[in-house]
Amino acid sequence: MRQCLDERQRSLLALTDKVVPALSERAARHDRDNAFPHDNYNDLRDAGLMRLTVPEELGGLGADQQDMLLVLEQLAAADGATTLAYAMHVAPLGSWGLTWRRTGAPPLEQVLRLAATGHLTLAAIASEIGTSNLFTDARTTATRVDGGFLLNGRKNFGTNSAVATMWASTARYEDPELGPRLLVLLVDPAGKGVTIEQTWDTLGMRATQSNDVVFDDLFVPDQGVVQSIPIGHFDVQVLETIICWTAPSFGAVYTGIAAGALDWAVEQIRRRGLDRDARVQDAIADVEIALEVNRSVLRRHAAEVTNGQLIGQLGVQEGLGRCAFVKNVCTNNAAAIMTRLADVVGGAAYSRTQPFERMWRDVQAGLIMPINNRTGKELIGASALGIALAPVAPAPRFPGAAPSTGDERR
Repeated sequence: MRQCLDERQRSLLALTDKVVPALSERAARHDRDNAFPHDNYNDLRDAGLMRLTVPEELGGLGADQQDMLLVLEQLAAADGATTLAYAMHVAPLGSWGLTWRRTGAPPLEQVLRLAATGHLTLAAIASEIGTSNLFTDARTTATRVDGGFLLNGRKNFGTNSAVATMWASTARYEDPELGPRLLVLLVDPAGKGVTIEQTWDTLGMRATQSNDVVFDDLFVPDQGVVQSIPIGHFDVQVLETIICWTAPSFGAVYTGIAAGALDWAVEQIRRRGLDRDARVQDAIADVEIALEVNRSVLRRHAAEVTNGQLIGQLGVQEGLGRCAFVKNVCTNNAAAIMTRLADVVGGAAYSRTQPFERMWRDVQAGLIMPINNRTGKELIGASALGIALAPVAPAPRFPGAAPSTGDERR
């Protein structure tokens, strides 16, 4: 079903139209070669899309979250892996842009202006085997030294590590006064003590090249520490600046892949003269309805993030559950769409010569990505029953920002 767009959204999608043909044409090669799509990133940069979510007054295109989600969906219909990697860059920039508008924090302005010039590409290198993706702990350690910290540990799912010039990461620090803390840090990937190990050989999303990253006495200066959170605590800033943006961006990517699969299936149906078959029409209607459910959920989430209602009216745990709901509705529906379409197009869905099988493989990754179904249901169910899964850390303040006048949320 066609989406209703305003003039701004149409202009942003017109930029996206410029790169979609090339992304679509190259997707199979990058998937087959298990190689990062450097050429696609060059096209995204040339189209101005690497500065999509940087505020206009700082040199960007000024896209809000809803604008970003529309762009991600359209790009992912052409190439899911490139778009997932790209989302790891534009989502944090959008979050920081929204925070900068509220706080005026100088460090955020500096990073955003750098991104607008094309000299900064972001990656979140925080995932670890055996730890929660809710930013409550880490196995990577931070040891205090003069002027900063030494990081030691291994991260997995290092999406965008192939090109990013700044990484956001996490490490556990045993603070002698405050007790164990989770540090959120900005890391220079060119620093001594960083190794990217070529471990990425997966079913789908192959071109993301989400390889393992090893820190071996990597020095991070004090000014690289963005936040310090008590271990085992939920945190409102993590919710607001990270998960409120990553969850819908993942949802939009997998919605886009499913929409691209629908477009391909419709071409197959028309070519075979099956478009008047009532059973085929029923299947296509099921797919369209599922896509519209995803878009509606994403649109509500974007509105509640942009106007501050999600953070202002919900507790932190409930907000995390809301983000999990958004992501999992989208990824579960995307996986179901691929199964429904396979019923319609039959054997062509299984052929390596057609894009559908790559799309099917890529969509399976959405079921694994955070916040997954199991954790999401725990957050949602416990919140509905009034059960606190973790304490909430005291509300932090961005460096250089005016003191907050809001109350601390549960």
